[in-house]
Amino acid sequence: MWRTRAAAACVICRSLANSSYGIKRKSPLQNLHLVSRSIHHPYYPSSKFQRPPLRISVQLFSSLNRLPLRKTKLLNVKYGYQFHRNFWLARLASRLLKLRYLILGSAVGGGYTVKKTYDQWKDMMPDLDEYKWIVPDFIWELDEHIDFEKLIKALPDADDLAKLLPDFDKIGESFTSLKGFFSPGSPGETAFRATDQGYDNDKQYKKGLLGELILLQQQIQQHEEEARRAAGQYNMGSSQQKRKVSDKEKIDQLQEELLRTQLKYQRMLERLEKENKELRKLVLQRDDKGIHQRKLKKSLIDMYSEVLDILSDYDASYNTQDHLPRVVVVGDQSAGKTSVLEMIAQARIFPRGSGEMMTRSPVKVTLSEGPHHVALFKDSSREFDLTKEEDLAALRNEIEIRMRNSVKEGCTVSTETISLSVKGPGLQRMVLVDLPGVISTVTSGMAPDTKETIFSISKAYMQNPNAIILCIQDGSVDAERSIVTDLVSQMDPQGKRTIFVLTKVDLAEKNVASPNRIQQIIEGKLFPMKALGYFAVVTGKGNSSESIESIKEYEEEFFQNSKLLKTCMLKAHQVTTKNLSLAVSDCFWKMVRESVEQQADAFKATRFNLETEWKNNYPRLRELDRNELFEKAKNEILDEVISLTQVTPKHWEEILQKTLWERVSTHVIENIYLPAAQTMNSGTFNTTVDIKLKQWTDKQLPNKAVEVAWETLQEEFSRFMTEQKGKEHDDIFDKLKQAVKEESIKRHKWNERAEDSLRVIQHNALEDRSISDKQQWDAAIHFMEETLQSRLKDTESVIEDMVGPDWKKRWLYWIGRTKEQNIRNETKNELEKLIKCNEEHAAYLANDEVTTVRKNLEARGITVDPCLIKDTWHQIYRRYFLKTALNHCNLCRRGFYYYQRHFVDSELECNDIVLFWRIQRMLAITANTLRQQLTNTEVRRLEKNVKEVLEDFAEDNEKKVKLLTGKRVQLAEDLKKVREIQEKLEAFIEALHQEK
Repeated sequence: MWRTRAAAACVICRSLANSSYGIKRKSPLQNLHLVSRSIHHPYYPSSKFQRPPLRISVQLFSSLNRLPLRKTKLLNVKYGYQFHRNFWLARLASRLLKLRYLILGSAVGGGYTVKKTYDQWKDMMPDLDEYKWIVPDFIWELDEHIDFEKLIKALPDADDLAKLLPDFDKIGESFTSLKGFFSPGSPGETAFRATDQGYDNDKQYKKGLLGELILLQQQIQQHEEEARRAAGQYNMGSSQQKRKVSDKEKIDQLQEELLRTQLKYQRMLERLEKENKELRKLVLQRDDKGIHQRKLKKSLIDMYSEVLDILSDYDASYNTQDHLPRVVVVGDQSAGKTSVLEMIAQARIFPRGSGEMMTRSPVKVTLSEGPHHVALFKDSSREFDLTKEEDLAALRNEIEIRMRNSVKEGCTVSTETISLSVKGPGLQRMVLVDLPGVISTVTSGMAPDTKETIFSISKAYMQNPNAIILCIQDGSVDAERSIVTDLVSQMDPQGKRTIFVLTKVDLAEKNVASPNRIQQIIEGKLFPMKALGYFAVVTGKGNSSESIESIKEYEEEFFQNSKLLKTCMLKAHQVTTKNLSLAVSDCFWKMVRESVEQQADAFKATRFNLETEWKNNYPRLRELDRNELFEKAKNEILDEVISLTQVTPKHWEEILQKTLWERVSTHVIENIYLPAAQTMNSGTFNTTVDIKLKQWTDKQLPNKAVEVAWETLQEEFSRFMTEQKGKEHDDIFDKLKQAVKEESIKRHKWNERAEDSLRVIQHNALEDRSISDKQQWDAAIHFMEETLQSRLKDTESVIEDMVGPDWKKRWLYWIGRTKEQNIRNETKNELEKLIKCNEEHAAYLANDEVTTVRKNLEARGITVDPCLIKDTWHQIYRRYFLKTALNHCNLCRRGFYYYQRHFVDSELECNDIVLFWRIQRMLAITANTLRQQLTNTEVRRLEKNVKEVLEDFAEDNEKKVKLLTGKRVQLAEDLKKVREIQEKLEAFIEALHQEK
């Protein structure tokens, strides 16, 4: 009979095992509990029982810490054959309890409970769509692989579950008889212990950070409900039951428990984010190495920052205002603006001072995500490693230098924006602008208009309708001393784009007599301004050497022990700079998505207007901006410099020889030729000439020659630069070419060794007196005649100015003489009589001769000063001498034969012809030498200087703006900027849509 009942039970077991929902086993019989198998199959040989392998569909893997969980350790159970006659009570209990039914019912009910708990938890949790990047991607994909709706439908109905469950009334009657069976040490107790441990081990797989977060969230909700219920009971004053502790103490106890649970929840989130940050850092590093070519989110903020940089340089001549969002950080001086920004950037990047103004110009900080914590300026390629203290010090020093350089003389603050990018793991993507602190009084050392300038800068940034205003208020000072709140309320009366931040809350809690005042500030009831959100932060203990990590720990410790949170004056989401950073980033990107397309349309319309204006005014010209025009002018200037090398040697030598003689002819005639010509014989003439030529060559002649060569090079260079080239000439380049020419000439210096080599060449040329042929002799005579005739013409012009016009001009042009000219004319007539009387008269008048002339003139009633007589004599004698020398030149035309015989047996002496030949030959040799220096050395050096000047001008934008001006240039420049802004905005919008 027992065997028959056992066989029947076996059939029921198999049917139940085969009909189990969602459970797949290799052998249904093996899935039965050991006790059941010992009862139902006493005939089953104990040697055939093998311990079944543990099959679990859940992988031993945690998505949060990447470490395998502890494996389940099952208790060793002795399998074997049990005699049915010794366990009739167990068999009876097994049939009544039907443990497998309980397990099946527990699984079904547990699944339903888990689903219900999951729905409650899902409704209770905030919307984390914006923070999906914090949790690994596969967590969010679980619902794609597990169909919960299908699982719910697969579960049996309540009626079916009721049929499957046993009669619990009958089970209760059997508990007494089972008491002995489950006594300590019995086989049944051992079997159940194994079952319970296996169930507990299965639950360990469900543990982890995510499970703990769910439990903590449920605890928080439960504690909040209990706190509200207890607070309501306390306020109503109902005391239905006597308790050992008062209701107020219970409320405090519940609030403390709630605070501890929230802090524990916050720490769990931070731990999760820290692990996620490390994982993302590894991913970013792999992307940097090119393993993955995926576009990261950091590129989006970089694209947006580029647009803002271009807009900051754009001159809005066409009223296209910059309304793109950015976070504007404003506050009173020393309110903690810079400290808040540093906490958001997670690095001490700004210069710090004690009570003095440190932020002297706007600083635009672009925060983005990256594998390494680095910072770099827009116009520099150097990266500052923010994890190294020496790089942080160098960065702070560089920012301070840039601020001071941007401030003009006589000013305290500057409107010029310093652009800085900060990248690092876990940084929130946004663009912030740190502005100088608002002041109430101008102190000594500041410019008188400092206060008004700071107000104008702040208003210029805040009046942007899409700018997010981060209003920083010092919590350690009286609220009535705040200046910035009134300014912010003027710019944003409705508070639709303002976030209020109360800093130094730790000091405020100590100093403020009534903590309710802090609560009024955070609730927006104390200040007249309105805001989207209110936050309370602690940015350190006032020590500039504190690290960001120590400040975070201090901030967390303060709020953990603060009465503000314990008494619910502040809410958990309103404290810490971390929550502030998340809120600001959310608001920033929301504003960007709402306004960026409208800005793109505005610049598109501006581009159309500019293109239309260009087509109407300059239909046949290309749209060349300032940089393109500079490149075109640069090519033209370099072509003109190259043209200097194409000047023929003959042209160079002719110009050099002519210019050099014009420069030295006066010295040769007055200081060499005329003094030597006054001598009595040829030997003295030649000696005087040699001495004076030697002195001239050693001191003046080489320097004069180099000056002439340099001036000639400048004149030729200027001629090529300024000459117009027909229709191709563009007068827009004239100012630039003139500036390049002047700067190149200023930088050019002639080779210092040129004078030394030139001195030797000139000295050797002047020492040569041998005229080789008649052609050179005639050339020297021609050269002398031209020189003397030029001097004679100049002398006659001087005499005419002294004595006035002659009788022909007086009759023809009705011009008379002045009184002084009449005196000069009478003096001239007397002096000419002296020369006629003595044709070999010396160059100077003797004193008795001067007295004689004066008395003769006084006899005719003309009073004359002796100085006037000598001055007039100099010109009269000079004219007489030049005429005599010209006559002598005609006589020496046939003197080459006598020259070859050294004027032996001849009264003719032509030493002056030899002198002019020597001068002429020296001029030709000097011109040839200078031409070689020009073509071989100086032209190339000048070309090099021009290239250097052009390179310097190319890097100096202010110089290009000054030299390339006009409506055409400005229109092309605006058109280029608008096109660039529009293109970058469209690329950013496309990337933004792809990210969604």
